[in-house]
Amino acid sequence: MPDDVVMPMDDAALAGAAPTVAAAEGEDAKKKRAPKLKGQAHASSGVAHVEASFNNTKVYITDNRGNVVTWCSAGRLGFKGSKKSTAYVGQLVGTDAAKRAALVGMKEVQVRIHGPGAGRESAVRGIASAGVEVTAIEDVTPVPHNGCRPPKRRRI
Repeated sequence: MPDDVVMPMDDAALAGAAPTVAAAEGEDAKKKRAPKLKGQAHASSGVAHVEASFNNTKVYITDNRGNVVTWCSAGRLGFKGSKKSTAYVGQLVGTDAAKRAALVGMKEVQVRIHGPGAGRESAVRGIASAGVEVTAIEDVTPVPHNGCRPPKRRRI
């Protein structure tokens, strides 16, 4: 058949054709896809570890085996310096981590709080406000039984 002859295509042939590049990019830009877990199945329940120090607040959400599904910290959200240790930022950190976990199928978490920081309770509130159900809250902050050895006595 000569190259200059154009064959007419019916609607059925057009429907099977690949979409144009512009149409494919427009569809992908509208849809947000959930991040994929590397070689792991989606877990519907897990554990949220809230690490609240005097300088920062971090939230790690793991599955029941301990594999990290998602995490967030105050520095990841763009806060620096003394703002990282506030209760408000603790709530934002908890909300962000829980939203990311909900995208991959997390529905309920047990919360384990570690540390004396200001973002302790507010991080738990943030997790609950993101739509992930909090089933239990446990404080796992280590407590010394007898404390450190005191410094030796002063000689004057």
